[in-house]
Amino acid sequence: MTTWNEGQIDLPRPGPAGWLRVVLRGTALGLVTYGGLALLLILRLIEAPLFAPRRPLTPWITQAVCRTAFRILGLGYSVTGRPMPHKGAVVANHASWLDIFTLNACQNVYFVSKSEVAGWPGIGWLARATGTVFITRKGTEAKVQQQIFENRLRAGHKLLFFPEGTSTDSLRVLPFKSTLFAAFYTHGLQAEMHIQPVTVMYHAPKGADPRFYGWWGDMDFGPHLLVTLAARPQGRVEVIFHEPVKVSDFPDRKALAAHCERVVKAAHRLARD
Repeated sequence: MTTWNEGQIDLPRPGPAGWLRVVLRGTALGLVTYGGLALLLILRLIEAPLFAPRRPLTPWITQAVCRTAFRILGLGYSVTGRPMPHKGAVVANHASWLDIFTLNACQNVYFVSKSEVAGWPGIGWLARATGTVFITRKGTEAKVQQQIFENRLRAGHKLLFFPEGTSTDSLRVLPFKSTLFAAFYTHGLQAEMHIQPVTVMYHAPKGADPRFYGWWGDMDFGPHLLVTLAARPQGRVEVIFHEPVKVSDFPDRKALAAHCERVVKAAHRLARD
């Protein structure tokens, strides 16, 4: 018996019309994404010396690029609830590389990502330019990473991380790991920080595998990007912002992580066990 992450989705091969959409959408997406990156880097030359760690201007470029990406792809997009105005972090379930566009399109956030992503061609450049916080799994660097987290939070940056620790097939919510939640229980941060759980649901195109937008396991990025660009009709994605909670309302990181997991999973109507 195989488990959910041992199987792979059969990605459909694009036909002639599909390849035309790949070329047109891919070109438009590349121009918008890297054009936005160029504009962001130029603006950072002004923003950085004036505002130090704060970034009051450039996140709006990131948000505009991500919203435009959905129009280019033809992917439906809807949001329920509102991003919180409080200081703190956002936690969400993780289904796909599309999460980068999905969660940036509706709010100004800074992703927390594994350090390996910094070296990925294309994606790594974008991640660094948009202020992503890179973390390693080395215990010896825990204190350094803790300080980076604290500095970014106190600067007013809203961090977004995926407590599952990996992406899924988009049809399940894995147990939330509590490790990163520990950052909010040091140096009095719990007294001023909030956490907002967010549920992300991808609805596959009509007739397609329900896991169509999921990206997990050993799946290669290139083929998945191609079928996403080629798809017609496209599906849609839903983003649900839940009520933020005060970190100080929970006795420890495990209780906070468990609460966020329950809320995210309960709203995921497509979730399977």
